[in-house]
Amino acid sequence: MIEVTGSLQIKNKIYQAVLSFKKDGKWKTKWVSTKVKAVKGNKKKAENELESIRSKFQEEINSDNIDNENILFIDFMKKWLKIIKSSVEETTYCGYEKLINGRMTTYFENKKVILQTIKAQDIQDFYQYLIDNGLSGNTVKHYHANIRKALQYAVKTDVIISNPADKVELPKIDPYNAKHYTSEEILKLLKIIENTKLETPVILSCFYGLRRSEVVGLKWSAIDFTNKTILKNHTVTQISSNKLVKKDKTKTKSSTRTLPLLPVVENYLLELKEKQEQNKTICGNSYNQEYLDYICVDNMGTLLNPDYVSHAFTKLLKKNDLRIIRFHDLRHTCASLLLAEGINMKQIQVWLGHSNYNTTANIYAHLDSSSMEQSGIAISNILSINNEKEVAC
Repeated sequence: MIEVTGSLQIKNKIYQAVLSFKKDGKWKTKWVSTKVKAVKGNKKKAENELESIRSKFQEEINSDNIDNENILFIDFMKKWLKIIKSSVEETTYCGYEKLINGRMTTYFENKKVILQTIKAQDIQDFYQYLIDNGLSGNTVKHYHANIRKALQYAVKTDVIISNPADKVELPKIDPYNAKHYTSEEILKLLKIIENTKLETPVILSCFYGLRRSEVVGLKWSAIDFTNKTILKNHTVTQISSNKLVKKDKTKTKSSTRTLPLLPVVENYLLELKEKQEQNKTICGNSYNQEYLDYICVDNMGTLLNPDYVSHAFTKLLKKNDLRIIRFHDLRHTCASLLLAEGINMKQIQVWLGHSNYNTTANIYAHLDSSSMEQSGIAISNILSINNEKEVAC
């Protein structure tokens, strides 16, 4: 890593940050204005600005220095994170950032593993560390995808010859079995959430199988009361406790879909819209103007955070002694109820907005008892025919 030192000099009555560093065997100097006037009482402010400039420049100058033969693997991962920041979705970047700056940093900072000499066993030992700390094979898979992608970049840029992550044995991936409520449990839930903040999110997810980001992102402008349709084309994702990402883009292309406005949902939304108009009048200037087009807002017009929806949902279930499921499991509940009514997998795929049929089939195949019964009847008929032929002989 290239270390950068800094000092203050005065030029044209402005404090200047003078940065010194050694690169390619030569000492170099860089001057950067702190924009702080060199007057009495400003030196401390200038020193703070100097440190900020020095730290930022050191990160920048090292971001292109991943071929340093002594660079630590974890330092490389953090530099790679900055390199790909502009080329991935903000939500994707935040996911990568949490993985790298979390357990990965905790583990590899103490190991002092060098990028150019990292072995498959080093990565394998890290995965075992994750397993020993209670993480599932599915979670380890996310770490592996992250590490492999970063090391592939190192191969592409000729920093390492081959990707050691390709030689690692991944732990067993546990099959995912979606939880869901029965029709009786859903009816009880719908009764309990009446006149609560969760009423709108739960209703929309139960009837349409919307994801959390889709529910919170639903706008009034997407509801066509004339043509009786709902356009699902906007999402709100929470990437930190105080940061939301709002975009006119869904998880996949197929997630952007037009759904029929069901009569029961239409009646509910019309009443909700009238109630929100009343709240605007009552609250006046205190009513939040930022989320006027959003449906899932509280009485003051503030958008419900996605994390709030999940946490409040769990609390509500515990308080009312209902079986604990995730808010996302309402999406699975919607699918299971459709299957129980004989709706085929292809139709459910379109309703839920899955990008391909296999996704729907893999998640809900174990629930499709009707197709299993049909298969049983078919094989029984075949064997019955054969038995009759044997008797006839």
